[in-house]
Amino acid sequence: MPTPSTRTPVRVARGTYSNLNSSISDLQEGEICYATDQDKLYVKEGSSLVSTQADTSTLAALATAQTFTAGQRGEITTLTDGANISVNLADSNNFTVTLAGNRTLDNPSNIVAGQSGSIFIVQDGTGSRTLAYGSYYDFAGGTAPTLTAGAGGAIDRIDYVVRSSTSIHCVFTGNYS
Repeated sequence: MPTPSTRTPVRVARGTYSNLNSSISDLQEGEICYATDQDKLYVKEGSSLVSTQADTSTLAALATAQTFTAGQRGEITTLTDGANISVNLADSNNFTVTLAGNRTLDNPSNIVAGQSGSIFIVQDGTGSRTLAYGSYYDFAGGTAPTLTAGAGGAIDRIDYVVRSSTSIHCVFTGNYS
């Protein structure tokens, strides 16, 4: 990049926030100030010092309990139909698949305890498709559910919570319309 023909020197004031604020009239408009006691950068705008750091107080933090005051949404990821259906839990929490034959829902990859979500199972136009389950899927009573036999888009849902790397607790609800 070529050097500009005219340049403006940059001044940086340094001191505690209190000292910088008390001598604000000595600072030039747009001057960068470093508050040593806060380890923060400020810029003089008018008669005040404005922080250059983004306000993160309204952002979700990973290691902090959160209270959300608006709806939170997760996408519904479409799984690829085939004799064996693969689920990568790193891709989403919620999934959908339309069965075009009798299938097996394989044990998922990237299993992390605590993840939860739903899997929507849709019958194709032929209907009466069956679904077998990998050994990690645990249903109440130890019995895998039977899908709704209807043709033309019958929908069932499996809600799941990952208990461990080899155990996924599932609740089946059938025959949604």
